[in-house]
Amino acid sequence: MPAAHVPSDASTTPSGAGSELSDKDRRILELESRTFRFVGTKEKAIREQLAMSRTAYYVRLNSLLDDPAALRAAPALVNRLRGRRTSADEPAVDGQGHRVA
Repeated sequence: MPAAHVPSDASTTPSGAGSELSDKDRRILELESRTFRFVGTKEKAIREQLAMSRTAYYVRLNSLLDDPAALRAAPALVNRLRGRRTSADEPAVDGQGHRVA
């Protein structure tokens, strides 16, 4: 019977892939993936599109970097941001306390 047939995309999609993220979390990841050309444009988008303060946005974004669902939803973005976060925590490379770019 066609009514009892399970859609084929349900069997090929990994279970829970991106399903644990809320709509707001998906919108945070989408906004973070965009490029903003002008100073203040991103902060304005955070306020208007997400109804969040800048601080609340970055706190939530930082927690999303540790969320496996966010990694499944946007692997390139999450890995890039994780790399930025850990590079700031690494000790100085030249041994004199100065960062080397």
